[in-house]
Amino acid sequence: MSDEVRIGLLRLKFLIDDADNGGKVAMFEMTVPEQAKVPAAHYHRDFEEIWYGLGGTLTVTVDGVAHRLQSGDALFVPRGAVHRFDNLDTGDARALITLTPAVAGKKYFEEIGAVVNAGGPPDMAKVKAVMEKYGLIVA
Repeated sequence: MSDEVRIGLLRLKFLIDDADNGGKVAMFEMTVPEQAKVPAAHYHRDFEEIWYGLGGTLTVTVDGVAHRLQSGDALFVPRGAVHRFDNLDTGDARALITLTPAVAGKKYFEEIGAVVNAGGPPDMAKVKAVMEKYGLIVA
């Protein structure tokens, strides 16, 4: 199984696969090209995220407050906080993301990638169903 998962133009390189630790934690490097389509605002019912900027600038909006995440910046997204991210700047943006517990780990991203990458516009009902299966709720 490859360590990289693609979802549209997003690239996720898994450094810690939750399947190897009983779902306690997942960690991946995410690359977001400029102006890439990204997930709708959502929240996590059962897990937290920690973001760490590696390069470029990601605008991560948490509960209505925009944070410009750049290299060396860290951001905590608690469960229940409505959030989204965008690369509004030029060039790729990269971040290290940790999910704990990894309720929505690598398998989630593979499933959502299969729907998004199926060709044509994504079937939003299927996207929402996969998200909800793993505790991600569209805001």
